[in-house]
Amino acid sequence: MINTFLESDSILLEPLEKKHLTDEYINWLNDKESTQYNTHGIFPNTYEKTRQYIESSQNNTQITLAIIDKKSLDHIGNISIYKIDFINSNADISILIGNRNYWGKGYGSDAFSLVIQHCFNKLNLHKVTAGTTSDNIGMQKILTKLNMSKEGILREAIQRNQLYFDIYLYGLIKRDFIEK
Repeated sequence: MINTFLESDSILLEPLEKKHLTDEYINWLNDKESTQYNTHGIFPNTYEKTRQYIESSQNNTQITLAIIDKKSLDHIGNISIYKIDFINSNADISILIGNRNYWGKGYGSDAFSLVIQHCFNKLNLHKVTAGTTSDNIGMQKILTKLNMSKEGILREAIQRNQLYFDIYLYGLIKRDFIEK
């Protein structure tokens, strides 16, 4: 049974919960290619570690949603609104499309768009932010497509394969979202 929280023409977003705890999901977090641009995959992931994450993924400062393909009903990834700060009215967003069959087909952009709308229209936030590594061209295209502005660079902030990469910081303010 799908517990739809947000929806577009191609995807459903539902709260991440125990039913999503599958071997496939755990494998995404251990897969070198799926985790090449994020901090997953640095330490081995296990059933227990994933279960604990799922149990802690819904609270007053974080909303984690499973991304479900509407046609197949496959769980293809997750998107999180985290570090929700109601005093300063902002939050960060992160995404992982773990199922490689869905890469490059607009699902990440669609999920990001739904979550941004939720942040501004329902959570009444003033600003949302996201970060990505300098070599993650796909994520940079998504963030730019959604009118997020590149606001800063953390120089050589992440190491992968004995190389250092910058982290690009993007942001979107509610009034800029409304105007576009």
